[in-house]
Amino acid sequence: MNLLDAQADREGWLKISHVQAHTIMSNDKIPDVRDGLTRRERIVLTVLYQTQKERGDRNVPTAMLWGRVCEHFYISPEELSEMLARLGARK
Repeated sequence: MNLLDAQADREGWLKISHVQAHTIMSNDKIPDVRDGLTRRERIVLTVLYQTQKERGDRNVPTAMLWGRVCEHFYISPEELSEMLARLGARK
């Protein structure tokens, strides 16, 4: 175990460099081998599912979904609509 691992275990989080953070962020656009979803698509689907459950399995307005997704990362309303269409969400 190196010093970085010991510090991460003690504090409960890991310090990463700017280069590592950039690498992680650039990996947001790479589809996962398991299902072909990117990290951003997975977040959108998760937020959509959670919001539907809160609304009693009713449809979620795109504006409401957009506001909640923007709590995780910024996406333009147009880009969100395109992503939802690509993922098969109905209007």
